[in-house]
Amino acid sequence: QVQLVESGGGLVQAGGSMRLSCAASGSIFSIPTMGWYRQAPGKQRELVATITSGGNTNYADSVKGRFTISRDNNKNTVSLQMNSLKPEDTAVYYCNTEVQYGPWTRPTAYWGQGTQVTVSS
Repeated sequence: QVQLVESGGGLVQAGGSMRLSCAASGSIFSIPTMGWYRQAPGKQRELVATITSGGNTNYADSVKGRFTISRDNNKNTVSLQMNSLKPEDTAVYYCNTEVQYGPWTRPTAYWGQGTQVTVSS
């Protein structure tokens, strides 16, 4: 089993910054991909950013240039630095990891419990 513990989140004014972090623990051989998703009220969950173990990143167009994803492969952590926040960034943010238990196993997806980010105008 794998546990994900998220930290960060809260209330910030528009234009401000916030940092989210997520730590994975448990029976982990490798984590090919880690990422962040978000879900606003009444909307579907959407991708925010992902990062591979090799450092390749992918961002939603809406956050490019404002958000930066990073990870520490030794600590199995992923972070999301969010700058120039906008009210439309308000959502519950979820950490996502694709975990391999062994070298020949198919990755299994895990989700964090979610953390609320509220950006006031």
